[in-house]
Formats: sequence, C-alpha cells, structure tokens
Amino acid sequence: MSVLVYTENWDGKFKKLSYELVSYGSKVAEMLGTTTTAVTIGNVNDDELNTLGKYGADKVLCLQSENLKNLDSQLYTNAIAKVAQDEGSKVIVISNNNSGKSIAPRLSVKLKAALGSGVSQLPLSTSPFTVYKRTFSGAAFAHVVLKTDVKIITLTQNSFDIVENSKQVKVERVDFQTDAPKTVVKDVQKQTGKLLLTDAEIVVSGGRGMKSPDNWGPLEELAELLGGATACSRPVSDEGWRPHEEHTGQTGKIIAPNLYIAVGISGATQHIAGVSGSKYIVAINNDKTAPIFEVAQYGIVGDAQKVLPQLVEAVKEIKGK
Repeated sequence: MSVLVYTENWDGKFKKLSYELVSYGSKVAEMLGTTTTAVTIGNVNDDELNTLGKYGADKVLCLQSENLKNLDSQLYTNAIAKVAQDEGSKVIVISNNNSGKSIAPRLSVKLKAALGSGVSQLPLSTSPFTVYKRTFSGAAFAHVVLKTDVKIITLTQNSFDIVENSKQVKVERVDFQTDAPKTVVKDVQKQTGKLLLTDAEIVVSGGRGMKSPDNWGPLEELAELLGGATACSRPVSDEGWRPHEEHTGQTGKIIAPNLYIAVGISGATQHIAGVSGSKYIVAINNDKTAPIFEVAQYGIVGDAQKVLPQLVEAVKEIKGK
C-alpha cells in the first residue's frame, strides 16, 4: 500500500507543480501511515528524479518507452494504472490541469476508483475518506466522501504549499512495455521566449474596460515588472485585441496563479470559473458593482487608464527602477 503521485515533467525537468503534488501526496501518506511513490514518464536524469525525495517521495519510478514519448491519455492511463496495481496504491494523486483531467477520469473507470476532482486541501478525514473542493466557481464548497477501495484525487494547482520533507529516495527506471499509440503526433511546435500562462505565478489580465488594444502598454509593463504573464477575457480575444492563447476562463485557459490582477474585467461567470483557483485576486474596475469584486481579496474602484500607470510607477519605485 502506498500513495502514488503522478508527476509530470517537461523535457525532463520538474516544475513547481510536481513538487506541490509530491508534498501533498506525502502528507496524505502520513495520514494513512504509509509511503509515497512518485511516477513520471519520459527521459529524466537521476539528479532531477532525486529532487522528488526532497519533498517526501520514498520511491520514484521513471517509465521509459518510445510509445510514451507524447502524451496519449489512454496509454498514460494504462501505465499509471499498472504502476498503481503493482505498488498496491490505495490513493492516487494527479494534478487538476489539462493532462490530469484527461487521465484521471479514465483511471477512475479502469480501476473502479472514486474520483475527487479539483481538491484544494488535505483530506478532512481518512475514515471515511473525505475531501474538500470548491464548487460553483468558488461560490460554495463540498465535502466529498470517496467510498471505494482505491481513491483518486486531482489537486488544484497552487492550492497546497511546497513542503520540504527529505527522504532517502529510491529511484528506479522501468523499461515499460506498452501498445503503440493509435494517434501519431507528427510535429510539435513549442512556444518559446515567453512565460507560459499556465506556469505563471503572477498574471495581469485585461478586459474590455481597457477600451482599446492600444491601451495595453501599461498592463504589459506591469506584468513584466512583476515577472508575470499577460492574459485577457474572452470578449477581448474575440475582438482580436489580444491573441486567443491569452484567453482565460472556463472557455479558455483555466489558471491558478498566486496573484491574478484583473483590470477592466467585469467578472462574468465563465471568467470567474477559470481563475477562481488563484490564491489572491486583485480587481481594478470603475464599476463598484462589478461581480469581480465579489471574488477579489483586494479591489480598486477606478479608471484602469489612470490606475495602471500609478501602479507601474509604484512597482518601479519599490524595485528601485
């Protein structure tokens, strides 16, 4: 019996998300009085694999197969399920990101395991096994009881702190035998030279309150000063003011940065659903009744064109620029 954590790597490197998952899985293992096994897929060097021990992994399995070179949800599901069965894992922890959402439901069916999706805290209880999750775009919460022998949890990004809990980790490489993928990826083009929206700790986002694509300069400058990424609401991308890859919300990219600054965004339900996982939301809007203020921890009622330049100057002063 163990807690199994599926840790994604990107070109052989782990990111903060993976350490967050292992930290969480390790704490769940402590609650159950068992160990933590991390599994990853692809070509990852030993130094990188050993870093997972720093956050509580007792064992790391690195599955390698040419057939698993690209994410194939069915093959990845089969691989993780096989590892879970071999390890006797009773709890499986996966990220609640796009790949996690494509794998976890399949894994749930394959293992006949109850799925607690979008969990944001440690289990409230292990007997019965009860998890906590936000619902209705963060407007309510639910206690979900997972009654099956094997349980799957998808953890909302940035909902659990990274905790150092060093272990003497055992690393094993597994030459994993699997079927050939039914879908062949012929070409992969990666975005370079720009902070990915889903990886950003800070996101500065604009809505129609920016009034024109020509007004985006201060917003971009603020994002750059804070080391963050820029985003936008759906109407903005639909108007062609900003590229669609910056569109956040239920119909765009779902993100959970530590800080989300919403500028001139009213806060439609679909938009809130996509950013409600943010640790802190700061809203800037000249309409004090805008729904965004209902979910924001901090708010500024004012014209974005006047507030943004002042914010930029304040950040410059703090940074000594």
